[in-house]
Amino acid sequence: MTKIQNNKPVYDLEERTFQFAKAVRLFVKTLLKTIANIEDSKQLIRASGSVGSNYREANESLGKKDFLMRIKICRKEAKESAYWLRLIHETNNLKNGDVAQRLIQEATELMKIFSSILEKSKYFKSLEFGI
Repeated sequence: MTKIQNNKPVYDLEERTFQFAKAVRLFVKTLLKTIANIEDSKQLIRASGSVGSNYREANESLGKKDFLMRIKICRKEAKESAYWLRLIHETNNLKNGDVAQRLIQEATELMKIFSSILEKSKYFKSLEFGI
């Protein structure tokens, strides 16, 4: 859910990752039930759900190292989600190809967000240790 604070939007990444996984599941329900789509959809559903579940785990992490590992997993799963979405999009004659494109875009944006979190964490870690 997006909130407005000091005239700027504040994004709830837990909610955003949940909405991404939900949108993926709704999209998958529209696909033809071919062997390839069934197998690709299974992979896509696992990866898209893993983004949000690992982000929640990161927020409850036991320490900085655990947090960073979970954020790396989030980034990896977002990247994998984009892969499966693209594969499904390019191997089907989709009536809702625009939905697939939006989901690919969201997966890419999530991947960039998690990359940014990792980069900022590395920056602050270097300040801590004077690297």
